[in-house]
Amino acid sequence: MITSVKTKQAASRARAEVRFRMRIKSGDTVALGPGKVDLLEAVQEHGSISAAARSLGMSYRRAWLLIDELNRSLKSPATISEQGGQSGGGCALTPVGENIVRLYREVESEAQAACAAQIAALTKLIR
Repeated sequence: MITSVKTKQAASRARAEVRFRMRIKSGDTVALGPGKVDLLEAVQEHGSISAAARSLGMSYRRAWLLIDELNRSLKSPATISEQGGQSGGGCALTPVGENIVRLYREVESEAQAACAAQIAALTKLIR
């Protein structure tokens, strides 16, 4: 009986997930955050906003609006799109977009490493 309780507790702790949700705001607009970075990665992987949106379970309109808001917030755009037609169009990351993804993920990794002891202590408190 004690073993099963410990096993359940260990399984519960194993399910705890720590995620940093850094956002950079410009006025009232979230210029950059986890959703936009996830979307950039999906665009990079799938080559189009519509395929990226489908892979993330969001509408094309929502994805397009997020990309547009991001690009308007930046000095240089993170993506470049081609019009549709016979070739089907597409979307790719610019060097700025690639840099955003790399830097954002580095911040997440470094923050998690720097706070490892506190994260461990906090997750021990989770049921």
